[in-house]
Amino acid sequence: MMEANERSIPGGKVLVTGGSGHVGANVVHALLDEGQEVRCLVVPGERDDPAFRGLPVELVEGDIRDYDAMLRATKGCARVFHVAAKVSTLNASAGEQRELYEINVIGTRNVMRASLDNGVARAVLTGSFSSTGYDLDDPSRPSHEERPFYPFGHVMPYSHTKALAEHETLRCVIDGLDAVIATSCACIGPWDYMPSRMGRTMIDFSRGKLRAYVPGGFDFVNARDIARGHLLAMERGRTGHKYIVSTAFHTLEDLVRMFSEVSGLPPVRLEVPPKLMASVTGLYAGSLAKLFPNLPQRLTPGAIGVLQMRRHADTSKAQRELGYRPGTIRDAVRDAFVFFAREGKLPDAVRDHVLRHHADAADAAARPPVAAQ
Repeated sequence: MMEANERSIPGGKVLVTGGSGHVGANVVHALLDEGQEVRCLVVPGERDDPAFRGLPVELVEGDIRDYDAMLRATKGCARVFHVAAKVSTLNASAGEQRELYEINVIGTRNVMRASLDNGVARAVLTGSFSSTGYDLDDPSRPSHEERPFYPFGHVMPYSHTKALAEHETLRCVIDGLDAVIATSCACIGPWDYMPSRMGRTMIDFSRGKLRAYVPGGFDFVNARDIARGHLLAMERGRTGHKYIVSTAFHTLEDLVRMFSEVSGLPPVRLEVPPKLMASVTGLYAGSLAKLFPNLPQRLTPGAIGVLQMRRHADTSKAQRELGYRPGTIRDAVRDAFVFFAREGKLPDAVRDHVLRHHADAADAAARPPVAAQ
């Protein structure tokens, strides 16, 4: 018997955009664990991306900024997970703002409109917690789905574009598309090939390059949780509704302590005042952005500002309506370190420690649950 919100979504091929990214790769693995037939959209010329190495997926080339390409990509698919996005915590230049808009807004419009025009049964958009509203008097109060995005404060251009991506999705819902939004917080976990900002921070820690941290915190999501949340949103979410999928709030001090516990390395103990760090990173980030616009940066003034807000996520709607149950960030840190160890990203001594002490537990967590008889 179906649960209250469970939908009968037709089987068939599933399209995933952004399948080489951190969240997207975990969605792809979760779908494959369920025996689904998966098609992944790849940027032209990037079929050899390591994220797809050895996976039984169909690869189709296309740019989400090209509507005709999205028509071809979605053709014959019953379901679509639109995960692809450009992520940035920089105060973007005019050129980068244009790219953020083209990818996150126009790209979403194209994917959702093509899904509607091709008769896709249901689509799920990956939303960003940064485009969910918060209490202006106390940003640390838990944010829920009904709190509107406030565009007039000091928010990053990325957050604006992800809010507009939700609007584009809802415009297609009004026109008849069955779509749901699964909102992700900062993700930690395996299949982080690029790697993400948090992944690079963990690798830096393993190499002794992380010598200080700033006070503050954020709501983080275990990569396996966000993948599970996407599949639950597809299966049980209400059309046009948004669901926040997160695991737990942690301070940066919490995280570096977990890094230490899993890696066997001593913890970072130097705490730097956020205003000082923001000033230094502001000069550093600005210079780097001008000289090397595509160079990923660990910490920017925008990211520091977000951490100082200490934003918490309210996942009660996802738990109530989707049956979502979060894991732990400690497990996410463990699984991420095991992944990086196997990918050759860690120093030999750290790699050996991680695999000796944590590989079995990470492998057990990766196994799909056995259905009750």
